[in-house]
Amino acid sequence: MKTLAAFLLCFGLQLAAQNMQSCPMHQEHSGKSTHQADVEKNGDQAMGFPHDKTTHHFRLYEDGGAIEVTVNDQKDATNLQAIRSHLTHIAMLFSNGDFAIPMFVHDQVPPGVSVMKEKRAVISYQYEEVAGGARVRIKTADPAALSAIYAFLRFQIEDHHTGDILKANGH
Repeated sequence: MKTLAAFLLCFGLQLAAQNMQSCPMHQEHSGKSTHQADVEKNGDQAMGFPHDKTTHHFRLYEDGGAIEVTVNDQKDATNLQAIRSHLTHIAMLFSNGDFAIPMFVHDQVPPGVSVMKEKRAVISYQYEEVAGGARVRIKTADPAALSAIYAFLRFQIEDHHTGDILKANGH
């Protein structure tokens, strides 16, 4: 009798989980919007590493900012290499005015991109390795370019829900 009860309980929980997944409003119930799920899915595809095994930060500095990604598990050599490869590529693409990846991830042109493309000659994108990951350090002395960088990074903070500070601070 106990075995039957355990089986029914376990089977019932599996059915409930399946019913929740098939619910058209499951993402709203779970607190994750369709847009957020798409950003995560597109990001995983574009970056070559899973968002749930890494941590993203977008930092604003007086002279620009940074895009930083680290592995959650310091022993995760596969995703560490993927992060470093991706951010090396991002620094090169952004330097050339190519923002196709963030446009794909977010399914829109992020704020600031048009000015960052126009002013690419006065913006530097420097790849740097950090413990457990890497970053792209973005710098400029041009006020219009700086405003565009801030708009771009603030959008990233909000759309990725990183909780990073939205105001520039010293580096």
